[in-house]
Amino acid sequence: MRNEDDDEGLVAEVYDPRMDSWRCVLAPYHWLRMLAMELHWSFVFGVIVVYGISQGLGGSFSRVATEYYWKDVQQVQPAEAQIYDGITSIPWMVKPLWGLCTDVVPMFGYRRRPYFIMAGLSGIASMLFISLHKRLHILLAELSLTARSAAVATADVTVDACVAENTNKHQLLAADMQSLCSLSSSTGALVGYFISGILVHLIGPKGVYGLLAIAPALVLLAGVLLKEPRVTNLSCRQVSKKSSEAAQAMWTTLKLPEVWRPCLYMYLSLGLSLDIKEGMFYWYTSASDGKLKWMPLVVLSAKLCPPGIEGTFFALLMSIDNVGFFTSSWGGGVLMHILGITPTSFGNLWIGILVRNIRRIGVVGLLFLIPRADPASSILSTEVVNADETVLASKEENIELVSLINNDGNQ
Repeated sequence: MRNEDDDEGLVAEVYDPRMDSWRCVLAPYHWLRMLAMELHWSFVFGVIVVYGISQGLGGSFSRVATEYYWKDVQQVQPAEAQIYDGITSIPWMVKPLWGLCTDVVPMFGYRRRPYFIMAGLSGIASMLFISLHKRLHILLAELSLTARSAAVATADVTVDACVAENTNKHQLLAADMQSLCSLSSSTGALVGYFISGILVHLIGPKGVYGLLAIAPALVLLAGVLLKEPRVTNLSCRQVSKKSSEAAQAMWTTLKLPEVWRPCLYMYLSLGLSLDIKEGMFYWYTSASDGKLKWMPLVVLSAKLCPPGIEGTFFALLMSIDNVGFFTSSWGGGVLMHILGITPTSFGNLWIGILVRNIRRIGVVGLLFLIPRADPASSILSTEVVNADETVLASKEENIELVSLINNDGNQ
């Protein structure tokens, strides 16, 4: 028979605090290993590369380096830098186009791998081009930065399509995949912003651009390694038909009041908030509520997506947000030009800040555009959901169009 002392020793051994500490340390490793086994390691590698390195780390490097590049290398005015920065966001406005391409235009028997590879090659070429030229013309510099932006946007849409496809196949791991995306992006951005200033100080903005060529090189590698089944290439007629069906479904959905009103609010809430960050940057280098605002808009966008075209429609809504950012950036550039804000003159900067804040407060008056609904319920009506499922039900043989068709076979 065991006595009480033996039982206490057994309990102490089971609940050893040191073991709990090791479990906490090893938990992320076991989690990543589980995802790699269930979804294939190449998919996990691709998500970490695109979200963590290309967007998170590379995005933070690019933002800091670009601000100093316009200011110190090209020596442009704050208003001009603001305009140039807005132009580089144009590729993100046409995300639905990239989404349609990855869904309905396979190349060499694959729908994802070629787009990763093209994004990688484009990113490498653009970053090396701008970093190796001593006196690059401003238009060529803008073209290089826009090409990099297009490469990052293409990789982003492609990996989103991979996540959507795996979500349909492994629905129980949907939350884990989104957590992996967010964790990778946040970690990469945190590390990037922590060391980007140091790197710019040590090697200059052009040196940082040279380092940024590593990120698209890893995207290219992810495309080469990605495990993806071969598919039959579609004819031009099939591509046209599928694109037409998606466009028709999106237009039908956008005409609904419960959809276009929130879309209008998303655009105005961003477009009316004039962005004068370049003027602020020039000021504090010469002498954040963004995440909190962005998260509700992402949740709202997800609720507006009809079944069957979630991926493509979500890309469309994100492009509306990007148009809002573009309008805000250009509007802020025009405002700084009118106020005469230059690298040596900041006397009217306070007026720009006041105008920006007044316009931001004015956005509160547009809240009536947001539908009043239970946060746990769907915004779209049942009739709309059923209609979209009927229109986009696939009748093609063995062709997975994640963003265009309703995957009835997995239900």
